[in-house]
Amino acid sequence: MATRYRFGDSNRPHFITFAVINWIDVFTREAYKQIFVDSPKYSMDHKSLSLHAWIIMPNHVHLIASVNKESIQLSDIMRDIKKYTSRMIVKAIEENQQESRKDWLLWMFRRAAAINSNNNQHQFWQQDNHPIELTTNQMIDQRLNYLHENPVTAGLVWKAEDYKYSSAIDYYCEQSGLLPVELLV
Repeated sequence: MATRYRFGDSNRPHFITFAVINWIDVFTREAYKQIFVDSPKYSMDHKSLSLHAWIIMPNHVHLIASVNKESIQLSDIMRDIKKYTSRMIVKAIEENQQESRKDWLLWMFRRAAAINSNNNQHQFWQQDNHPIELTTNQMIDQRLNYLHENPVTAGLVWKAEDYKYSSAIDYYCEQSGLLPVELLV
């Protein structure tokens, strides 16, 4: 599927959104959120990913990221993160004896893969990343605010910095959250 959104200069911050197919609320389970948290850590340590901000919502993820090496493309890192997390989360769902929605979730992922030639067994993420290169301070400030206030708007927390799966604590309280971030100031 063609999209008007493309990665620009990988060394500049990009606001990136990953959404679960059909906006399914998969990230209501701690185990699945933790799988996602582990993936950017690997990319930061081994692939020159700079993570500036992040949040995991029940059915989607927002990142503000860039790379700090000329020879590496941000699009390649995002592809690898999506591929790894998709495989690992589907595996975790398959193995989770307490997952009350297991059959339905796996059926939805198989159904999505059947109509998308890019997948063979399961499709977890929607195809597009929706990257937006952040070229001005105004764009950065707007996206940081949107990203961090997302759980407040959704009614999940009263204050953004109280949401565990976010970089809001890094920005609002100057404390370290679950993932190391390079602050955009």
